[in-house]
Amino acid sequence: MSKAHFVFTKLHNSFSVHVKNLENLSVEQIQAIESFVRERKGLFDFNTYTFVIQKRLEFNEFVSLLQKSAIDVTCEENFLKIQQTQRVEFGKYKGLEYCDLPDSYLLWLKSNYSGKSREIVEAEIKFRNL
Repeated sequence: MSKAHFVFTKLHNSFSVHVKNLENLSVEQIQAIESFVRERKGLFDFNTYTFVIQKRLEFNEFVSLLQKSAIDVTCEENFLKIQQTQRVEFGKYKGLEYCDLPDSYLLWLKSNYSGKSREIVEAEIKFRNL
C-alpha cells in the first residue's frame, strides 16, 4: 500500500493540497482523506486531485493536523512566486480573490469564460501549474 503524497500550497486566505499519487492509493486511504477534508468543511476535487480548506494555516500547522489524524502521508511545501490579488466580479465566487478560487473553478473558467478577466484566469492557472 502506497503512502499518500501531499503537496501543500499556501494561498492568500486558505491553502490548497494536491494529492500527487491519488491513483495509487487504496479506497480506504482516499476515504480517510475525504473525511479529513469534510471535517474541516473543505472541498475535494477529484478532477485535479486537489482539496481546499478555507482556513489560514502554515505548512507546519497543517503537518501537525495530519499527525493527529489516521492518515499516513508524506508532505512537501510548494511556494508560489506571484499571487493574483484581484477579485472576481461575477458568479458563484464574486468578491473572492482569484488566488483563493478552487482549481476546478479556474479550469472551468478557462473553458467557459471569455470576459475581460480572461488573462487573470490564465495567469492564475499557469501560476498553479494546472
